[in-house]
Amino acid sequence: MTEIETAVLVFMLLLASTGIGAIVRPLLPEEHKARETVQLVQLLVGMLVTFAALVLGLLTASAKTIFDTTNNDMRGYAASIIELDRTMRDYGAGLEHARALLRKYTAAAVASTWPNEPRPPGEYPEIEPSKNSDNLASSALGAILSEAQREVRLLVPRDDYHRQLAAEAAARFEQLIALRWKLIEEAHGSISYPFDRILVGWLLIIFLCFGLIAPRNALSLVTIMLGALSIASAVLVILDLDTPFTGPIMVGSQPMRDALTYQGR
Repeated sequence: MTEIETAVLVFMLLLASTGIGAIVRPLLPEEHKARETVQLVQLLVGMLVTFAALVLGLLTASAKTIFDTTNNDMRGYAASIIELDRTMRDYGAGLEHARALLRKYTAAAVASTWPNEPRPPGEYPEIEPSKNSDNLASSALGAILSEAQREVRLLVPRDDYHRQLAAEAAARFEQLIALRWKLIEEAHGSISYPFDRILVGWLLIIFLCFGLIAPRNALSLVTIMLGALSIASAVLVILDLDTPFTGPIMVGSQPMRDALTYQGR
């Protein structure tokens, strides 16, 4: 289920919960509608609203931190590609094919990770975009990097200068692979879905109580709908920020495109 579908489902569930409360209200005995009972319900709703608001705020802050961290890691990943390409360029003819493989990898990663953006120029493998934030984890992309890394490891430097460059290229490749797997893990998000469902349960109880105590008029209905829409949009933002490579809010592709431009010089 996508982030938007989840938000729509939460919106519908909140309205349905309110509707259930409105249906049950006329069926309650009169003693359940006493002023003291209504005050108790209002007190309970206030307590739950406070808890829900606190949790939503913490989840939003946590998801924003994850998104910002992934965005910074993507910039570092692009910088590592540029540094590796520069080292291989300095080495010379022995790594021309490895440089071409690295450029193909960069172009294919951009095309598959950001399929709705303009495709990079040049020839590179067609990687089928994934719907589960696993584009960077593609085995085809990993095979391209592994082949280029193998060529670096098989180098036989002819002098001390090229020996130093070969060692530097191998070290930069190890760093690049580590950053790639870090991005892959960050792409999966960190929100605990059982806890997420508990939060939605709190919200359903709150809106059920709204249906029990809200007056029956158009303004109350519109206010409750706007409240449900606001909470659903907050859920959308949290889920979208928690998965930085899918949904309307995504990590930008510009660092990788800049790296690709540098490789083409």
